[in-house]
This record gives sequence, C-alpha cells and structure tokens, in this order.
Amino acid sequence: MTVTVPADVERAPRLDVERVRADFPILTREVNGSPLVYLDSAATSQKPTPVLDRLDAFYRLHNANVHRGVHVLAEEATEAYESARRTLAAFLNVADPAEVVFTKGSTEAINLVAYALSNAAAARPGSPYAEYSVGPGDEICITEMEHHSNIVPWQLLCERTGATLRWLPITDAGRLDLTDLETLVNERTRLLAFVHQSNILGTVNSVSPLVERARTVGALTLLDASQSVPHRGIDVQALGVDLAVLTGHKMCGPTGVGALWGRREVLEALPPVQGGGEMITTVSMAGSTYAPLPHKFEAGTPPIAQAVGLAAACDYLSGIGMDAIREHERDLTSYTLDRLAEVAGVRVIGPTTSSSRGGAVSFTLDGIHPHDVGQLLDARGIAVRVGHHCAKPVCDRFGVAAVTRASSYLYTTRGEIDALVDGIEHVRRFFA
Repeated sequence: MTVTVPADVERAPRLDVERVRADFPILTREVNGSPLVYLDSAATSQKPTPVLDRLDAFYRLHNANVHRGVHVLAEEATEAYESARRTLAAFLNVADPAEVVFTKGSTEAINLVAYALSNAAAARPGSPYAEYSVGPGDEICITEMEHHSNIVPWQLLCERTGATLRWLPITDAGRLDLTDLETLVNERTRLLAFVHQSNILGTVNSVSPLVERARTVGALTLLDASQSVPHRGIDVQALGVDLAVLTGHKMCGPTGVGALWGRREVLEALPPVQGGGEMITTVSMAGSTYAPLPHKFEAGTPPIAQAVGLAAACDYLSGIGMDAIREHERDLTSYTLDRLAEVAGVRVIGPTTSSSRGGAVSFTLDGIHPHDVGQLLDARGIAVRVGHHCAKPVCDRFGVAAVTRASSYLYTTRGEIDALVDGIEHVRRFFA
C-alpha cells in the first residue's frame, strides 16, 4: 500500500520503530499466550527504559523533599525538580519556566483554572484578582468533543457562579462546526476551552480561528493538549493560547504528573486555589501573602519524582524527534483507516482520512457490543479500550452507547494493525 503525503507536508526522517520498541520492556510480554499488541496509548502510554532508569535513580540516590532544605539530598532533589520544570518549558517552547505549574495531570490543571476563576468571583471589592471574576450573565464556551475533564469543571464553575455554559457542536464528519462561532463566542464569553486533538474522534482542531475569535471578544483561551503534546508536540507561543494543559502519562512519562502552562500575566492575575506550605511568602494569624509563580499554585509537597520522570520523557521524545513521531503516526493512521475499511460492518466514528487527524481510531462493529469486541481481542493479546472514553456527549452525538478504540504511538507497527484487523474478523466469525 502507498500512503500519499500532502504536498505541503515535508517528510520527516523515518522513525526506526524496531529500535524504539527495544526501549520499552513491557512490549516483550505475552498476554494470553500471544505477543502483546498494545493499542491503548490514548489512555496511557508505555514507559521507555530511560524514564524508568531516571525514576529509579532519583528514588535510590536523591530522594528528599524540595525547597528550603539545606542538606545535600534536599538541594539535589530541588535542582532535579526545577530542572524538570525547565526541561518541560523548553519542550513547549516556553521562555519563562515560572509559567509552568506542575499538577497531577490535565484534569487537575483544568480544575485549577476553574476554581481560580470562581475564587476570583468571590474576591473582595478592590482585590487584584477581580479581573477574571465570573458571575451571572457571563458565559463559558467549550466544544461538544471534549473529554469529561474539560466539561464537568466548567459545569461546576457555572453552578458556583451563575454563569452559563455554551458549546460548539460537531459535524457528521467528526469536525468542529464553526458556523455559529461568532454567536457562541461573544462579548459575554469569559473563557473558551477546547481540545487540540480529540481522544475519541482523533480530530485535530485548528487553533487559530478559535483564538482569533476569543481575542476579538476579550475571552481567555484554554487548550487541552493532553493528546497533542505526546503525538505532535506543541509550541504554545506559536499557538497563541492563554493557557494549556498536558498530562505526563500519555507522553511516556509517569502517572500522577502533568502541567498547566499559562501566560505570566494571566497566572499572576488568578488567585490561588489550594492553601498550605510552599505557596506562601509569609503567614501570620492575621493573614498570609502568596509566593510568586509558579509556587503560588503548588501547595504542599509536589510530585517530585514524577516531574523528574516527565523530564526524562521529554528528553526521550526530543531525542527521537517529534517530527519523526508525527510522520510515523500519520502513515500508521492512514494504514489503520484503510485496513478497517476492508472489514464488513465496521463504522469509524470520526474523520475517515488522516488529514488533521491523530492515531486514536474509534469504531463500532455491527450487532456486536464493544465490550465483547474488547474481550475477544484481549484473548488474542490485543489491548484496546472500550466504552465512551470519558466523552459521552460525542457518543450521544453519533448515536452510539460505546465504541472500541485502537490508539497507536511511536512504538506501534503495521503488523500490530494487521493483528487488530485479523482479531476483528475473528470477532465477526465468533458472532456469525
């Protein structure tokens, strides 16, 4: 099969998949007597040896709490943690590492922003945090293709503040419908939050028209980059958004760590969300003053080892090259869509070409429940994910209760896609 690359896309260096796979110990496993075929990377990626080694070395040789300690281990741990912040900032093309706030993942990062906005609404008159207050008459706009973590926090914000939630719909082709963009994002809109790459549809959204419209009406923009950072990388300066979130475990890093990036002027104008150690400058019984960025938003002991592991993941991905990873996944996605089109009864939910699309491919199989598909594939060592993928409104939009999702990454091969298709044919025969 020949994969056609659009004329405006410069082909990146070819990724040596077998060399990459050698870095991932788990890929040598057998499951139910068959070689593991891991097609669930949109849920969590596997971890390469350099990341595992960095985590192990930190815990074995440098483990201590960060900041304020004067002993050697504390100083080493602090330097490792702050170096991780600098590494992630460089990976995102952030000039000021203080704009990077470590969280336990994208979900916590989005909730941090949502609670900061409602804390701003509760601030006393004259407070420096009043700029981004949200209240009755204000609107928050999202999209219909969001993960629940970019829906529920805004619903809760609206319940707390009396604001109204609006959303951009999805077309039948699985793309954002921007027909009513100027109506839905208007002078009442305080924030527009949207996904960069859908975890269920695979759709890669164009950022520029959304950012331009939000700027026109003075609204903040928040980009959910959980799926785009691992697979294509992002340059937050070029994208022009105000805030962006990511999660480490989807980009070869540990679980329990992620980040919120925000423009300094935005983060400084938002009030803290959690109180405690580390996020303060002084504390008295009469009141407290808050630490400068990023520590204002990092109360308590942070995910130190996890941040170190995330930095190792950034180094690993950078060493391979995000262009090579993106090109590999573009070819693999084209191949996956073509192979699935050969199977009778398969319906792909989302774009059916690789244009502006990532490697998470969701599908249904006529007359067979996705959970049955997933269990029968697992019996052959093939790991996929089934359900609504924390994107229930998307399933409702396309009239399905659940879907099967196969999601690839830099270590996925065409042979594994062939194994998936053979497994689906087996499922069809089983229920025939």
